[in-house]
Amino acid sequence: MYKVGIVGDGYTAADLLRLLAGHDEAEAVCIFSTENIGRRIDEVYPHLMGFSDLKCQAGDWNLIKNECDAVFLALPHGLSVPIAMELLPAGVRCVDLGADFRLKDALLYESYYEITHEAPHMLQEAVFGLPEIYREKISKSRLVANPGCFPTGAILPLAPLLEAGMVESQGIIVDSKTGVSGAGKTPKASSHFCGVNEGIRAYGVGNHRHGPEIAQELSFAAGEKVKMTFTPHLVPMNRGILTTIYARLRSGADALQVRKVLENKYRDEYFVRVLPQGVMPYTKWVNGSNFIDIGIHCDEESGMVILVSALDNLVKGASGQAIQNLNIMLGMEENKGLKIAGMYP
Repeated sequence: MYKVGIVGDGYTAADLLRLLAGHDEAEAVCIFSTENIGRRIDEVYPHLMGFSDLKCQAGDWNLIKNECDAVFLALPHGLSVPIAMELLPAGVRCVDLGADFRLKDALLYESYYEITHEAPHMLQEAVFGLPEIYREKISKSRLVANPGCFPTGAILPLAPLLEAGMVESQGIIVDSKTGVSGAGKTPKASSHFCGVNEGIRAYGVGNHRHGPEIAQELSFAAGEKVKMTFTPHLVPMNRGILTTIYARLRSGADALQVRKVLENKYRDEYFVRVLPQGVMPYTKWVNGSNFIDIGIHCDEESGMVILVSALDNLVKGASGQAIQNLNIMLGMEENKGLKIAGMYP
């Protein structure tokens, strides 16, 4: 039985514990907090009663070094770097659910996150944790940068088409709608019930921090710089992301080829479901699960392809994908602890 630690006690930490309760080869043995030290995690999150009785404690890196094979860093940006630097030399594998290791360009990180990266030399070592694209590298890594929720929903539908030369690398539009849990547990005026219920709004227009993450990975897939526009929207639901992508078909590409590329890429992937022709994703179908559903519509007359994806931002967009990465890093079956369907209706 592999032993893992969790640093942080937000929504992603709660979902890590929920999912690990069904894992028969890995167990959480400690959870570190700053605000809930001394409290049982099932007091903080009563839905975990009967699944975890861990008590939140102050950070103790020696405890992790002595007792854990791996650790999940479920922290805001800027906090994971010193912890990873402390734990990696001791042989503890790290999966960072924050943004500290996702971007390969330290200056770009500093520009979007407004802090200086403490260990830019580690950015090249960290593997971007999209298993369906980087599985081989993840299996050999000690440090995985778990992708953002928006990037996961945009990259998985688009990357195979860019790699195959099916769509243009310029003028791509990524439009995403997210539930409120994506803003985290800390209360903010913008996420109060009265500010969110019965409304929808765009935010981070033109400068959202996930934009450069999406562009980076799409550019790697295309083999050239991709120019895209990303706009997120907040909608009044707890979980889920629905992403609609617009891209121009390259000359000679058609609907049949587009579908064939995506179906061939993901045919053997447990967590990626390419939906049949005419069926479009729905966030409730993936709610609570580690699946991402992808729908395809090609308009050959206008030369456009429309891709729609749906995922749970706290699972495939965060904690579920983190466990998927951990399974690969430790040589376990990739879907261990994650064989759960969505919760519709």
